[in-house]
Amino acid sequence: MVSYPALLAVGLPPIAANVTNTVALVAVGVGSTAQSGRVLLDGDRRRLIVGVIAALVGGTVGAALLLVTPAEAFEAIVPFLVAIAAIALLIQPVLRRWATGRVEHPAVFLLGLFLICIYGGYFGAGAGIMILALMLVVTSEPLWRAALSKSLFLGIANAIAAVGFMIFGPVHWWAALAMAIGCLAGGWCGPPVVKRLPAEPLRIVVGLCGLGLAVWLAVG
Repeated sequence: MVSYPALLAVGLPPIAANVTNTVALVAVGVGSTAQSGRVLLDGDRRRLIVGVIAALVGGTVGAALLLVTPAEAFEAIVPFLVAIAAIALLIQPVLRRWATGRVEHPAVFLLGLFLICIYGGYFGAGAGIMILALMLVVTSEPLWRAALSKSLFLGIANAIAAVGFMIFGPVHWWAALAMAIGCLAGGWCGPPVVKRLPAEPLRIVVGLCGLGLAVWLAVG
C-alpha cells in the first residue's frame, strides 16, 4: 500500500515503479519467512503447500501478462480491485457469518489465492490486502498467522515475477536496492509486532488504508 505510491512520488513512471516495486518486495517475503517460517510449519501444512504452488503459478502468469500486454487497461481497474479487497477486510466478520456454516473453504482459498497472485505478478499494489482479506474470510487462521502467510505467498509470487522483470522489465536498480533494504528489515521485524497487536483495530486500520490507496490510485 505504501511502496508503489512512494516510487511514483519520487518520479518513476508507472511501469518502472511497478516492476521495481515487485523486485524490491521480494525482500519482505525473505525477511518474514526467515523470522517466522518455523511458526508457519506448525500450522496447516497442506494449506501452506497448496498456497505456495498457487502463488508460484499465479505470479508466473501475472508477470507474463505484464510483459506481453498493454498495462493501461488493467491499471484502469486496479483502484476497484484494491477497494473491493479493503471493503472485504473491513466487513470480514459479516462475511464470515454469511459463510455456509463452515469457516474453512479450501477450494475458494486456492482459487482466490491463484487469482490474487496473478494480480500480484501483474500489478502488485494492494495484493497483500487481498490475500489477508481472503484468508480471514475463508480460513480459520487468526490475523497474525494470516499476516505471516500473506507475506510468504506474496513473496513467492513477487519472486517469480521479479525474475522475469529483472530480465525484460525496466527495473530502477538503485530504487529497488534502497527499498529492498527497508523491506527486508520490515519483513524481519514485522511478524513479532503484528502478533502482539490487537486484531480488530489492526484489521480496521489496514482496511481504511486500503480504501485510501484505492482513491489515490483512482485520482492519481
